Amino acid sequence: MGSYILRRLLIALPSLLGISVVLFTVLALAPGDPFEELATNPNVPAEVRQMLRVKFGLDDPVWQRYFRWLAAMLQGDWGFSFISRVDVDVLILQRVPVTLAVIGASQLLALAVALPVGIYSAVKPYSWFDRIASTLAFIGFSLPTFFTGLLLILVFSIKLDWLPFVYRADIAATGGQWWWEHLKQSIMPVTVLGLFQGASWTRYVRSAVLDVVRLDYVTTARSKGLKERVVVIKHVVRNALIPVVTLVALQMPAVFGGAIVTEQIFRIPGIGSLLIDAILRNDTPVIMAVTFVFACLVIIFNLIADLLYGWLDPRISYR
Repeated sequence: MGSYILRRLLIALPSLLGISVVLFTVLALAPGDPFEELATNPNVPAEVRQMLRVKFGLDDPVWQRYFRWLAAMLQGDWGFSFISRVDVDVLILQRVPVTLAVIGASQLLALAVALPVGIYSAVKPYSWFDRIASTLAFIGFSLPTFFTGLLLILVFSIKLDWLPFVYRADIAATGGQWWWEHLKQSIMPVTVLGLFQGASWTRYVRSAVLDVVRLDYVTTARSKGLKERVVVIKHVVRNALIPVVTLVALQMPAVFGGAIVTEQIFRIPGIGSLLIDAILRNDTPVIMAVTFVFACLVIIFNLIADLLYGWLDPRISYR
């Protein structure tokens, strides 16, 4: 197992290097100037703007800037935000806990909905439960998150005044009150993301279980007198979850990107809102760092999916 993980990580290095070259080149050639605001500010002398451009090497060739960025990254220096005037790694570390809390809770909610509903729908196909669940799943992943987010704000924040619609990271309360305030303001964004993902995954779980439940070895297990619950959990679900694991692992980085819309709606100070703000203000170091983190997430979750295959199916070995 250890040698397999090491080989996968070594194979991932050229991929990350190629991704970084493409990202850096595209951002370097894109229109816009991070010091555009300074250029229109009459209080900033022209020589000061030129000194800043020379300091950050903005007028150097792209390949020189890339190798300078790569050398800094290898030393743990993620760059300096032109707009926020702080190190990029400090900015990201400030936003990561909020994003992980919201995304993690939403994905747990999605799995808690998709797995039991999808499995039971497949075990009882074309029943009333299956028809209702399939209808709700179609509706769930057909509605965009910005629509459901605004709908929840309209109902629970404006009409009923139960939940806050603006996420605040600087809550002054302590102890149990602090946890309660964070829980209240997390309910709507977690629900929006979790139900959207859960609706999509429910269809995949149902389809995967239906493919397995009709196989011969499942019929053989039933003929041996095993209880239906044992047959479903031990013989059906574990094999059916292999394609589902692939789907969840590949979609997880996309969820971080998709959360950008939700973070904008609820004003969540997470990675998504940081990326949007950096794009609007041409803060190239921040854009490069966040997109590179997303690329690393793709590779990491692919590795996690491969490791889960061996746990779900003992026939898979790592050599």
